[in-house]
Amino acid sequence: MDDKLELLSKVPLLAGLDRRALEEVGRLADEVDLPAGRVAARQGSSGDEFFLILEGTVRIERDGQLLRDLGPGDFFGELALLGHTGRTATATCLTACRLMVVGHREFHQLLTQFPTIQGAVLKTVATRISRLEEPTHGGGPTGSS
Repeated sequence: MDDKLELLSKVPLLAGLDRRALEEVGRLADEVDLPAGRVAARQGSSGDEFFLILEGTVRIERDGQLLRDLGPGDFFGELALLGHTGRTATATCLTACRLMVVGHREFHQLLTQFPTIQGAVLKTVATRISRLEEPTHGGGPTGSS
């Protein structure tokens, strides 16, 4: 658990959590390694998991158009869990990735138990939605959130 805690302590979403809180996050989440090219979430499919990138790069695309590339500390899958909807985009590992995966029930438990995580997730959702509403030039909004 110590390696897991060290990884979690470096994630901006979890900044400010003490060791006990990080241990709780680690207990609620599973760690998975995915190879380059693996689709972690497919647009339109049901979304029952939240993903936090510990290592690697994940490409986010909607309708085949690049939205952004995400790296360590970034996360995806929150919209499907918050809105009880299908996945709004496809997430594909560009490199080998190490991800923390949190199920639906555990995700909502984290948001309830740790208000700082809830605030960070909601701020990121708002930023991503505002980027989608901006006029695009040359292929769509890109960048890391």
